[in-house]
Amino acid sequence: MKILIGMAHPKHVYMFKNFIRDMSARGHQIKTVTIDKDFTEYLLNRFCLPYASIGVNSPKLYKKILGMPTWEYNTFKIAREFKPDIYLGQALPYLAHISAVFRKPYILLEDSEPAYMVQSVSFPFANYIITPACYKDDLGAKQIRFNGYFELAYLHPNHFKPDFSILDCLGLNKKDKFVVMRFVSWTAIHDIGQAGGYSSEIKERIIDELEEHCQVFITSERPLSGKFKKYSVKVPPEKIHDLLYFANMLIGDSQTMTSEAGILGTPAIRCNSFVGENDMGNFVELEKKYGLIFNYSDPEKAKNKAIELIHKSGLKEEWRIKKERLLSEKGDFNRFLIEFIEKYGTG
Repeated sequence: MKILIGMAHPKHVYMFKNFIRDMSARGHQIKTVTIDKDFTEYLLNRFCLPYASIGVNSPKLYKKILGMPTWEYNTFKIAREFKPDIYLGQALPYLAHISAVFRKPYILLEDSEPAYMVQSVSFPFANYIITPACYKDDLGAKQIRFNGYFELAYLHPNHFKPDFSILDCLGLNKKDKFVVMRFVSWTAIHDIGQAGGYSSEIKERIIDELEEHCQVFITSERPLSGKFKKYSVKVPPEKIHDLLYFANMLIGDSQTMTSEAGILGTPAIRCNSFVGENDMGNFVELEKKYGLIFNYSDPEKAKNKAIELIHKSGLKEEWRIKKERLLSEKGDFNRFLIEFIEKYGTG
């Protein structure tokens, strides 16, 4: 079977890296097309995953729109030569449209309910839409619900083993307490009209409180300035999950790293404008059912929760137990995807 996979975000590399390796070992041919965003191509090279670049993702919306014809044309040329049997990826319009041109099935993965813009031009072309079971929207007959999260394609214990060497990189030992703060750029299409919840003043107040009890590291998509520069953490991108695993807490506005931290058993405090009655199903479940993360739209409440948790003894052990419960109830998404694609491909 020939499979064309689309990637447009670093998370996609993690989601598919084990799938690509396992399916290749099973005799399938895989080709990846990517739009470079942040360190997507860096990770593909680091994990020795061959790919073809079809363009660069700009933070400007109008440039994303102007880039679409080029992305579609480049995907068309690659697909015409490769002749894939199946197209696979998240809600990527260029993948959706080219699969339709060649009348081949498109298996779409989606876990973000608010991504209406790309969904509206991708969903109609999908043969199946795979979502977490907690996905709040009913997508009809095309929807396949998986009991788990896409992050379990790479953070399930079948795939992830924490590397203690990350502590050496930071000059830490196993007993040292540290908190990671993560802030994103808010330039993705699905982020239009949304924003992170932490002002510079709130960030300073959180850091001042936390520094009395632990070390603080900041990872940010935007350059850090002023007093925040000294907290910048220099960690290779492929080691970020090791950093999250050993951290005592994650505080930030990131969607992806919040769910990753919770699944790894690290308390995570998320504050952004997505939080509320229309929040995404995976964040609601990770908080309400498993108690692994905390979601706030009010940064003052987020700050207070961070201070409360840093004073709590046995915090990591408590979260380890919560994590084990989650893992006992959720599946390995990589294994699920392999079985689904192989079954689909054989009819």
